Amino acid sequence: MTTNVLEGRSWGHLAEVNSKRSFFLAICGAVTGLLLAGYVLFTARGTSTLMVPAEDVALVNQQPVSRSDYLIQLQSLYNVAYSHATREQRQKVLNDMIREELFVQRGKELDVASTDPDVRNAMVNAVELEIASDAITSQPTEAALRGYYQAHLERYATEGIMTVEDYIFPANGNAASQAIDTLKREAPTPELIARFGGKSSGKVGDEEFYFAARIHLGPRLFAAAQGLSQRDVSAPIEMSDGIHILYMLRNVRPALLDFVSARDRVLSDYRNERVHHLTTGAEAFLHKRANILIADDLR
Repeated sequence: MTTNVLEGRSWGHLAEVNSKRSFFLAICGAVTGLLLAGYVLFTARGTSTLMVPAEDVALVNQQPVSRSDYLIQLQSLYNVAYSHATREQRQKVLNDMIREELFVQRGKELDVASTDPDVRNAMVNAVELEIASDAITSQPTEAALRGYYQAHLERYATEGIMTVEDYIFPANGNAASQAIDTLKREAPTPELIARFGGKSSGKVGDEEFYFAARIHLGPRLFAAAQGLSQRDVSAPIEMSDGIHILYMLRNVRPALLDFVSARDRVLSDYRNERVHHLTTGAEAFLHKRANILIADDLR
């Protein structure tokens, strides 16, 4: 009797295979799985679309507005901590940050970076700063700085100063030789120079740093001037416009700075060189992975 009743029911005996029961249980399992997946999806950290994560103050089209940035901006704008800010101050900062994010997103949609030079420059600067951040913030060891100092001693000297006069004499005759003999005994005057047919080049005569004298004299004359002491006269230097004779009034040669005095400059140069190395390497990497086509007339 019991067997007949069970056979009459649509579910059948639990120990027996029943297609209706299997189908129903499969549907229940699928629905449960979807519910669990939806719960995980909408409550997972950083992926929620229904709630703002604790580390943010807002989501704008799923882009987070950082709570730390919000607190920094509140402090910067009103000079108050969050706990002492008024509701109006908090709302003002939040609205400004949401507005900024909306405009940034719109700028991306319009591809402003490809057309606005200021935006492009800002992006380039930001990337360069990101690349160089390690070199800028790291503190090199004293041994590394001393090694760099020893390898670049020519950079760490005082700037030389000289006051030199440049006179030009005719290329023919002995006037230049006679002028040299006289200048070894007497200081130059316009009358003395004119006696031997010479004239001032007008290039120098005032006190100048070495770099300025190098520009005014040119490489060849400057090289001759460097070796002169006070009241020295150079050997005759034949050039296209005649024979030049230099008379040195004052020559303070560059003096090497010791490491302690030059340390700040050494640190700056060391970091700048590392930044240049990192930037150059990053640029080479970006070139290597990019597909760059150049117009025929610019190749």
